Amino acid sequence: MKPKHPGGRPKIVIDWTSFDKLCAMQCTLEEISSYFDCSEDTIERAVKREKKTSFADYFRQKSKKGTISLRRRMYEIAQTGNVTMLIWLSKNWLGYADKIEEKVTSKEIQTVSIKWADEEDVSSTSKDEASDSSTSQDQSVQ
Repeated sequence: MKPKHPGGRPKIVIDWTSFDKLCAMQCTLEEISSYFDCSEDTIERAVKREKKTSFADYFRQKSKKGTISLRRRMYEIAQTGNVTMLIWLSKNWLGYADKIEEKVTSKEIQTVSIKWADEEDVSSTSKDEASDSSTSQDQSVQ
C-alpha cells in the first residue's frame, strides 16, 4: 500500500503588500506572475481564494492608488514652476491647445463667394494709363 500524499504543488505564497504595489505601478498580470515566479492562472486563483474577487476587479481597485500617487507628484512638480509639466497639465487637464483649429462645413464652403474682376473692368482701364506705365518702364530701362 502506498502512503497517501496530498496532490499537487504547494500553494504559492503571495506577499500582498508587494502585489498591491505592483498593481499601483500598473504592472500587467503577466508581469505580476513573473515577479512571483508562477503562472497567470495561479495569480488569478490566489486572488479569487484570498481576496474573494476577480483579478481584474482587484487590479482596478489597487491600481487607483498608483494613479493618485502619480497625479499628486505631477501636480507637485508643476507647482515648483516646471514649465514642461505646467504645459502638459494645462493641455491634458484644462483642454488647452497649441493651435486652434476651425472646422468649416461643406454648407459654409458653398456660401462663400469670391468676386473676380470682370474683363470689362480690366479693359475699361484707360489706354492713356496703360501707355503711361509702359512709357515710364521704357524710360527706366534706358
